[in-house]
Parts: sequence; structure tokens; C-alpha cells
Amino acid sequence: MLVSSLNSLQLHETFLKNSPMKTENNAQNVPFNPAQQAWLSGFFAGMHTQMLQSAGSSDNANARLIHILYGTQTGNSESVAHDAANMAKAHGLNPSVLSLDEISKDSFVKAEYVTLITSTYGEGEMPDNAQMLWDEISADDSIDLSAMNYSILALGDTSYDLFCKAGIDWDERLEKLGAKRLVDRVDCDVDFDEAAEAWMSSVIPLMAEGAATVTIDTSADTSAVKYNRKNPFPATLTANRLLTSADSSKETRHYEISIAGSELNYEAGDALNVIPTNCPDLVADILKAIGCTGTEDEPVNGELMPLTEALRTHFEIKLPSKELLAAIADHSGDKELNSALDDKEALTNYLWGRDTLDLLLQFPSIQFSAAEFIALLKPLQHRAYSISSSGKANPESVHLTVASVRYSSHDRDHKGVCSTYLADLVDDSTAVRCFFSPNKVFRVPENNDLPMIMVGPGTGIAPFRAFLQEREFRQAKGLNWLFFGDRNAATDYIYQDEMTAMQESGLLNRLDLAFSRDQEEKIYVQDRMREQGAELFAQLEQGGYFFVCGDAYRMAKDVDKALHDVIATHGKFSEEQAAEYVNQMKKDKRYVRDVY
Repeated sequence: MLVSSLNSLQLHETFLKNSPMKTENNAQNVPFNPAQQAWLSGFFAGMHTQMLQSAGSSDNANARLIHILYGTQTGNSESVAHDAANMAKAHGLNPSVLSLDEISKDSFVKAEYVTLITSTYGEGEMPDNAQMLWDEISADDSIDLSAMNYSILALGDTSYDLFCKAGIDWDERLEKLGAKRLVDRVDCDVDFDEAAEAWMSSVIPLMAEGAATVTIDTSADTSAVKYNRKNPFPATLTANRLLTSADSSKETRHYEISIAGSELNYEAGDALNVIPTNCPDLVADILKAIGCTGTEDEPVNGELMPLTEALRTHFEIKLPSKELLAAIADHSGDKELNSALDDKEALTNYLWGRDTLDLLLQFPSIQFSAAEFIALLKPLQHRAYSISSSGKANPESVHLTVASVRYSSHDRDHKGVCSTYLADLVDDSTAVRCFFSPNKVFRVPENNDLPMIMVGPGTGIAPFRAFLQEREFRQAKGLNWLFFGDRNAATDYIYQDEMTAMQESGLLNRLDLAFSRDQEEKIYVQDRMREQGAELFAQLEQGGYFFVCGDAYRMAKDVDKALHDVIATHGKFSEEQAAEYVNQMKKDKRYVRDVY
């Protein structure tokens, strides 16, 4: 163990020097309270990270150290970071892979070789695990990064206006502070594999130039799993049941998917990525709209296949790409659409409720050849869902809680691609292609005695059902407190029987419900948090973990504001002090979000 490289006296002295809880009790072997235990966990984790950075691995500690840093919301950047690390080892380098919340500002400023991989989420926002370091680096113009050599890979989605904004912001900031860009930033769309591979192949050899390198034996590396994004597992759907009432304005379903025989495993908090196929009816309607029969053979990934099959299994045909929009605008000459292409707000309003078929039906004179049409489409992507089961309690099955997207617009019925693929098209004979994305931060506390507070309205309850199963499996004694809500209790209280049983067994210690439309004045989970503010703050003071899952645009922001308010009010803090308290929770990984 790395800790053994420090003698016990050094470790004890370092702890006493840094501990915010230096009391006579500590010297008298009095047990630490939960808050102290939480701090200790963070302290030793930090020491572990620092030693990893300084010592490197045993077989390449003398090689050039490069920092491979990632900012991620769903795990894609982390996956690329580990791929980059493997390539760095093959070039005789010593890679240190860290999320952006695992490296301090001081360590970042001293780093000489940096590859930074980050996604963007929401409206051009930093991933949660990148935000604090970004705030520190962007606020300090005195930082000198002239000794840093860097390159950035940005992951994004061109269907969003602020494409790869987080990566762009980092790139511009590092350049402004004097860092030397070794390779130009690469901005990746949703199908990022080839671009990421090319970027790595460019930047890693440059970082190895002139360095003392060592030969690393990577033949024994068993970290790679058999099934992944490039090779999904063909799973079997074993359960599909409606959770909401037939009278509900929503349709939320529970799915169970067998992974028996895959040798795959997962943790509570991870995501399952499902690769759907498009609705055959939508494919047929689009073929008719563009004037094709569907029998046209076209090359897709080096293989000739009928256009019908290509559109069903390989391309995104629901949401129009920017290239398709531009082509339709050009062919149609429509003034409104052409004007909207240069105006973010106008384009958003124009596309509200419209999909690719709506646009094609709006301009029936426009037709495309098979080759022209697929050249304007983006690849069909997987959809990530928070897992609603514990891998320890359910080792051969993974559970999902999914809201089926169905709505009427522009005189047509519309359906979500993956949610209705699962609901309508999959049966026990269908291979559900899937793979896991680990979320190493969004985890049940390792200390089974610490409080766990969960805020998950609607389908945001999914990972917390998994967390509760995990705590039950571990026989954890820590308090479990759930804030849940939806529109109406009578129709939208999903997993009610399970929640009731968990309360009766003592597993779920507190349950605060907020059904917004059951009374004249709407009530949300953030309102319940404020009502229970004194007890909520008391649990945080006991080292409690605070988790949020669900909508990033409104709910998560409202919950964050309520958390700050609760801490300020019941901790008798100023606004600035409350913000510092929350930031420390984030650094300790006690405030973690799974938002989308």
C-alpha cells in the first residue's frame, strides 16, 4: 500500500497539522464522530492522490509524468482518458489520470504536460466535476502557465448551439495564461471514437519527444471489458411493466434486462447505455417523403445495405442535424427557416415540436437521393439511463426506470427514439444492445454509518432505488432519507409499494413527498427541503452525503438554491460562507449530482 511508504510518525504529524478538528479528545483515543470520519476519508483520499501524482506507478516512475485530466457528466470523457493513458504507457510515459475535481489548483498550475478531455452539458456548462477548478483558474489572472504544454479534446453534440463550449473555454483560458498548445483542440460530435483516436495519436507522441521513457509491459492489463461502446452486449429484456396509473399524464415503465453470461458487472450509480433502433413506421414515412423506395443499396461503415435497414439501425432520423436543416433551408428558399438558422432563439422556437419528418412534410417538393440524405444524417447514438438496481443485489440483471416520450405536434403523433423502442419494439426475442458507463463519483458512501440524503423526483428516483438496495445488501446502519415527488400522488407515485415496504422494514428512515398538482399551490422537492431545513442541516453536519438526480435545467438548479438557503439559514452563515460550505461538500464528494 502507498500509505505504508510514509512512516507512522510522519502520517500522524501531517494529520494533526492539517486537521480542522484538533481537540484534546483526538489525543485521548475518543472515537471520531461521523463528520470527522467523513473529513478523514477525504483527507486520506487526498493524500493518496498526491502520492499517486508524485510517485507514479512502480514500473514507469522514472518516465515523464503527464496529467490526463477529464471533466465528465456521463462517463465518456473518463473512458477516453483511460484510452489515452494506455497509449501514453505504450510510448513510455507515466500518465496520471485524474478527474478535474481530483487535482488542486496548485498541482494543476505546476503540471508541465497536460491533456484535458471534457464534455459540455446543459447550456454550454462545465461538467459538475470540472466546475470548481474552472472557477479557480478563470478567476485568477496572475497564474503563470508558461511551463505547461497542453492539448484539449472536447466532447459535445452539434445539435446544441454551444457545441463543445466547456472545451473551448478551457482552451482559450490556458492559452491566455501562457500555456503552450502542442496540438490544436479537437471538437468531437456524438460519434467521437475516430476523432478521439486521431487526437491521441497526435498529442501523445509529441509529449514523449525528448523524454526519458521506459518500456512498459501492458500485456497483462485486464482492465478492458469484453463488451463496451464499440462492442455492446446483446442482452434480453425480461420485464416491462407500467409504473404510472393508466389515468396519468405520463407513461413511466420499469424494465429488467438480463446480463447473464456477459461477465459484466456494475455498481449502484452507474448508467446503462442502450442502442435503439428507429421506429419502422417513421422510417417508412421518411422514405416516402424523400421519394425513395428503401431498397436502394448504400455503403454504411464499409458494408452495403438497403436504405430501409440503414435508416432503421444506423442513423438519427428523429432530430434533424444542422447539415440537414441547412440543406432543407437552401432547397426550400423558405425565408423564416433561413433567417432562423442564424438566430439561436428563433431556431429553437421554429423547431419546437418539429422533427425531421415534419420538416420534410412541410416542404414536399424537396426530395433527396438515398446517398444525399444519409450524408446529411448523424449516426444513431446510444441513450444513457441511470440504473435503478444494485449490482450486488442483482448481479445478473439491470433495472431501468424510463419515462416513455409521446406527444402530438404538427398534426402527428411523435415518439421518443429509445424510450418507445423499449416500450413498443422490444420483446424477449429482441437483442437489446447495451453497455455500462461507470460513474465513480455517484456512489453510496463507503462508510455505512453516514447519513445519505437523496433528492430524486420523477424518474430521478432510479439511482436511489439502487442506492437503497445497496444499503440493504450491505446491512448499512446510516440514515436513508429520500425526497421524491411528481405531479399527482394517485397516478404518478411510482414504486409506492416498494417505498412503503422499505419504510416498514426500517431501511428508508425518512420519506418526504411533493406532488405538485395535488393542491392549489404547487409544491416541489425543494420546498420540502426548506420545510425540513433544520434536520437536513443537522444530517449534513453529521457527515451526510447529499445526492441529486433528474432534470438539470430547472429541478437541479432549484434544489441547489434550496441547499444553499438551508445551510445559510440553519448554519447561521452568510451567503458566501454557505457557498464555501457547499464547495467543501463537493470537494469531499458529499454533494454529487446525476443530472441530464
